[in-house]
Amino acid sequence: MLWAVSDPRPDTTFTVRTELQVDGQAGGRTGVLSTPHGPLDTPAFTPVGTLASVKGLTPGHIAEVGSQAVLANAYHLYLQPGAQIVDDAGGVGAFMGWAGPTFTDSGGFQVMSLASRAAKVIDMEGDAPQGAGTRNSRVKIDDDGVTFRSHRDGSAHRFTPEISIGVQHQLGADVMFAFDELTTLYDDKAYQEAAVERTHAWAWRCLAEHAKQTRTRVDKPLQSLWGVIQGAQFRDLRRQATRGLLELSRRGQDELGRGFGGVGIGGAIQKRTLGQIVGWCCEELPQSMPRHLLGISEPDDIFAGVENGADTFDCVAPTRIARHAQIFTRDGRVRLINARFRTDHRPLDLESSCEVAHTFTRAYLHHLFKSGEMLGMTIATMVNVAFINQLMADIRAAIDAGDYPAFKDEFLGRYYAGTLAK
Repeated sequence: MLWAVSDPRPDTTFTVRTELQVDGQAGGRTGVLSTPHGPLDTPAFTPVGTLASVKGLTPGHIAEVGSQAVLANAYHLYLQPGAQIVDDAGGVGAFMGWAGPTFTDSGGFQVMSLASRAAKVIDMEGDAPQGAGTRNSRVKIDDDGVTFRSHRDGSAHRFTPEISIGVQHQLGADVMFAFDELTTLYDDKAYQEAAVERTHAWAWRCLAEHAKQTRTRVDKPLQSLWGVIQGAQFRDLRRQATRGLLELSRRGQDELGRGFGGVGIGGAIQKRTLGQIVGWCCEELPQSMPRHLLGISEPDDIFAGVENGADTFDCVAPTRIARHAQIFTRDGRVRLINARFRTDHRPLDLESSCEVAHTFTRAYLHHLFKSGEMLGMTIATMVNVAFINQLMADIRAAIDAGDYPAFKDEFLGRYYAGTLAK
C-alpha cells in the first residue's frame, strides 16, 4: 500500500543567491536552505554529532563557533539510546538541546563499512586496485536490506530502507538521507553497477516509507528526504544514478505527494577526481535542488566541491584531529603535542574567528594534551570547527563579491605552503 501525503507545506526550500562562474562555466553558488528549524546560508559545513553530541562541545559552543546545523548518525542512535527515546524527547535537536537545523544520515555508511576490507571506505588517496571488495561475516547484504552485528555488543540487527526511514523519522531531523549501498574503490564496475541498481530500488522504498511516516506523524515537523548518488569513479554510473533519483523524485511527487528535497553525493571518491565527480552529478540536477557532499572537510576538497556545485558538507575530521592535538590555521595544521610548543606562549591563532584561539596559548594546550585533560580537546575542537565555518563564510562572501578565484588561490597557496605562523 502506498501512502500519499496531502500536506501541501514544503519540508525544505532552497534559493540560489549568486552563481559562480569558473573558467566560463557555471558551477557553485551561494544560497539559502530553509528548514522548519531555521535557515542555512550555503555553502555550509555541518559538524558531525554522531551520538547527538559534537564531541566535547555543548550546543552553546556549537553556535559560538558559527555552526548553522548539526548532523547526527541514525545507526549509532538506533543502537544507543534507541530511536524511541530520542522521539520521546522531541527529536534529536530537542534531545541534545540544539535549536537549529539538524541532519541525519541513513546509517548506510556505518553498516556497509562493517562489511568492507578497506580501512577507510571513502578512499581519498591514490589509486585503488580493481576487483570486487571482500565483505566479511559481520554483514550480509541482500536486495531487501542488510543484516549486521552491532559494533557495541555483537548483537544481530537488520536495516532495510523502511527501518532506516522509520528510525530517522523518530530522530526527527530536518534533513534525512535515503538508505543506500555504500561501495568502495576496491569494488569492480560490475559490483558498482549492481549497487547503483540496488540503491535505486531502495530509494523508491524510502520515498514510500517517508510518505507513510509523514502522513501518520502529523503532529511532527515536516522532514525532508534526500536521495544518495552512488557510482564511485564511473562517469556513466554517477550520471545514471543522478537521473534515476530525479525520475523517482518526480514519480514520488505524483504518486506520494513528496519527492526528494535534495541529494547527497556519497560513496567511493578518489581525491584527484572529487570535483569532477561532483560536477557530473550536479550537471544533471536542477538548480533548485540542494546538494550535500558527504564526508568531506579538507580545504582543497571543499573548494573542489563548492565550485562544482555542492552546497552543504559534513565530516568528522575537524573534530577527530582536534582530539589528537591538531588545530587548523591559515598556515596549515599545527600539532600541539610537538615538543617545541611546550614553552610557546603565543595565542593558538590570532587570525581565528574563535575567541578561545585568542585566549589560550600553545604552551597551555600542549600541557592539557600531555596531561590528558579534556579541556584541551574542547578548545581544539572549537578552534577547528570555527576554522571550517569561517572558511565557508569567506567562500560565500567571495562568490557574492565576484572574488572567488583570487580568494581560492590566496587561501590554498598559504594553507599548503607547509609553513606555520611565527
